Amino acid sequence: MHLKKARYPRYARYVFLAGFLLLASASFAKTMVYVSNADSRDIYVMELQPDGSATMVEQVATGGTVMPLAVSPDHHVLYASLRSLPYSVSSFAINRQSGKLDLLSTVPLADNMANLSTDKSGKFLLAASYTGNKISINRIGKDGAVEAPAQTVIATREKAHAIATDPANTHLFASNLGGDIILQYKFDAHSGQVTPNDPPYVETRSGAGPRHFVFDRHARFVYCTNELDGTLNTYAYDAAAGTLKLLSTVSLLPKGFKGDALAPADLHLTPDGRFLYASERTSSTLSGFAVDPDSGALTLVGSFPTETQPRGFNIDPSGRYLLAVGQKSNHMSSYAIDQKSGELHLLHQYEMGKNPNWVEIIDLQ
Repeated sequence: MHLKKARYPRYARYVFLAGFLLLASASFAKTMVYVSNADSRDIYVMELQPDGSATMVEQVATGGTVMPLAVSPDHHVLYASLRSLPYSVSSFAINRQSGKLDLLSTVPLADNMANLSTDKSGKFLLAASYTGNKISINRIGKDGAVEAPAQTVIATREKAHAIATDPANTHLFASNLGGDIILQYKFDAHSGQVTPNDPPYVETRSGAGPRHFVFDRHARFVYCTNELDGTLNTYAYDAAAGTLKLLSTVSLLPKGFKGDALAPADLHLTPDGRFLYASERTSSTLSGFAVDPDSGALTLVGSFPTETQPRGFNIDPSGRYLLAVGQKSNHMSSYAIDQKSGELHLLHQYEMGKNPNWVEIIDLQ
């Protein structure tokens, strides 16, 4: 395990003050970072320090091509999708003091799953298959381990890519990148059963390719990256009906970029909902937007160079730091998020395993 770090003294004062304030808080929780490395078949476990640096805790072998990760709502279990045969999911107990991982089980999934999440109760694992054109729902046992086989498997249009329930846990959504739709279901949180909503989906622009989506914290808006046309959609969310309505579309094309077609991937909101960031893999940039709290409208903050082919990134629970990994650089960069402007300032860079692609960051509970 090697974590080579590059320091950037220009922002040392900012980082020191931020770290001092966090350390002074009696309620400061240990913050853990989990990075899946597909080709080295392992998960890096790190602790995020108050200054935005990361220290290695352990390297966990997975025995398969590990890609998407998900964390239980209580932060007690980490789930890892293994996208090499046999397609499966590993459940790891998270040590509440150290953040280390202890394997609970590895069980089959219905297909090669490109995305995982749990429902808001933590009783069901939701998965979407890009290559298998389906979504699935598995029960989660009392010990936090996923149970097999799946209780529900649903065929979708081509290339299902992301799946999640809304904040109220009453509706479920799944993007279909090849079908240019986001599926809309009613979700029974007791049984885990889903039924098509009315309407059963919302369409994107033809050829857009909806990929990842995220709800704002008040469940009024949903944001979704479109992989094939290089854009990001904003939807109004009717929480009672469980339906989406397109409000606007913005481009993720960096100013002056003249390379190949864009390929947006991940997106995350800061915990306070003030800023939204999206990764773009062709230009290897992170686009930042200020979010209007009333309309949900996005105003570009800037496009920031990052690791080569940034498939995955995440924001820490304090909203102070963003960590991004590059599939082709095999590195991770940490950034300070300017709390006034939303601009990103590079702090540190670390060596990762081969093909790092997913980042989860949690406070231990």
